[in-house]
Amino acid sequence: MFKLTDYSEEIMVLKYESTRNKNINVNPSEAVVKGLSDDGGLFVPREIEELGLDLQEMCSLGFHDTAKKILSLFFADFSEEQINDSVMNAYDSKFDSKDIVPVEKVGDRFIMELFHGSTIAFKDIALSILPYLMKKAQSNCKMKEDIVILTATSGDTGKAALEGFKDVEGTKIIIFYPNDGVSPVQEMQMVTTEGDNTHVVAVEGNFDDAQSAVKEIFNDLELREKLGDMGMKFSSANSINIGRLVPQISYYFTTYADLVKKNEIQIGDEINFVVPTGNFGNILAGFFAKLLGLPVNKLICAANENNVLYDFLTTGVYDINREFKKTMSPSMDILISSNLERLLYFMSNKDNEYIAELMNQLKTEKRYEANDEIKAKIKEQFWSSYCSEDDTTDTVKKVYEEFGYVLDTHTAVAYKVYEDYLKENKDDSKTVILSTASPFKFTGSVYRSLFGDTDMKELDLIKELSDKTGIKVPVQIDGLGERKILHNRLCTPASMDKEILDILREGK
Repeated sequence: MFKLTDYSEEIMVLKYESTRNKNINVNPSEAVVKGLSDDGGLFVPREIEELGLDLQEMCSLGFHDTAKKILSLFFADFSEEQINDSVMNAYDSKFDSKDIVPVEKVGDRFIMELFHGSTIAFKDIALSILPYLMKKAQSNCKMKEDIVILTATSGDTGKAALEGFKDVEGTKIIIFYPNDGVSPVQEMQMVTTEGDNTHVVAVEGNFDDAQSAVKEIFNDLELREKLGDMGMKFSSANSINIGRLVPQISYYFTTYADLVKKNEIQIGDEINFVVPTGNFGNILAGFFAKLLGLPVNKLICAANENNVLYDFLTTGVYDINREFKKTMSPSMDILISSNLERLLYFMSNKDNEYIAELMNQLKTEKRYEANDEIKAKIKEQFWSSYCSEDDTTDTVKKVYEEFGYVLDTHTAVAYKVYEDYLKENKDDSKTVILSTASPFKFTGSVYRSLFGDTDMKELDLIKELSDKTGIKVPVQIDGLGERKILHNRLCTPASMDKEILDILREGK
């Protein structure tokens, strides 16, 4: 039992345990504040299957009420007022669609548009609400230290987190991104961010280098002590933080409800979701939705040429001993998919010791192989393929020519993978493709896919793409090229810990 600071009675609260040690368990507020377990594991709700949701009721709700319902289940040590305040402040006029996540029909398939927030990418859904959850969790835990949000990004998380935590009292945010490893639009969005508490650092390396260094920093006891002496504590805005992951469950339910309301499906019909996947958080939210009772037939994992997830989901072998490729879908240029650890936890019947063993193998040998039981369970619920660079280009062009709809490069990967799925499986289930970014987020690649090579700079192509397609430039990036660059730090993965201390000491 856990007594809340603002509750007059005790309530039963869902506990979160480390994927690697069942004896490490915390209340929801502490899981949100900590971000990562002290043993390096990820926090998971062991009893998630016992939560359950009434599908009939869920199909009658709009986005805001759906989000409140799901957050109340997972974060039961938050008061109703805290949940309501978080949801209503997060999902307001900063989204340019009243539906928050509208669904468009393109041919015979559906596109879930996750890019209507302040940074025109899907991370806005979770990172608009995480700062509110974080502050309330901090209060519930009676925590007096300032929170230092430490996050590695492959492009989209960075700006969304910066916008979410900008000028939030009692927080500082430090974002590391791979130098030359994100799109020019993504980079400009980050390095022009205002706010006294925001810090952006380019890293000489790829996303995996930055993410691995961040995880090591979280588990650096000496560094944590130094932060403690400064009155600060680390947390994360990556999807390793359960507070980032849970809000993403909402749009799977609201999309299903949308199809029911449009008479595209009947309540109880199973549908497919196709997810362009890098760190495995977005598709894991779909898996959680299924555990809560959403009728999901297949979760289709779409990979680009960094196809480590495709290999794992089809063979059971996770091997990062391979070339890291820079692609036109950079947010998926990831070889170490952190959230896969949570899936393995559930697929192994919550065998924490086995998960710890696999993660140790990944750290020491750069590979592991799941057992036969896990392989069978994964093949039953997931399907995967990957998309080449040429196929990505061709898909962007094909969909525009056939339907007048402009896909971003990540969504194009998902669209092509779904076509592969259809050829192999002949499955006529209604299918939703998750569109994770506006095409303007990756203007250069999208423009070249549609209209051929050009010598124009990427930021200049924003207006050109708008003029040629008739799609209005999102107000969020209008005039981006004229904004002042405010962040120009550069470091190596090995010096990220020093960079953090320098930033925090300068701010004291």
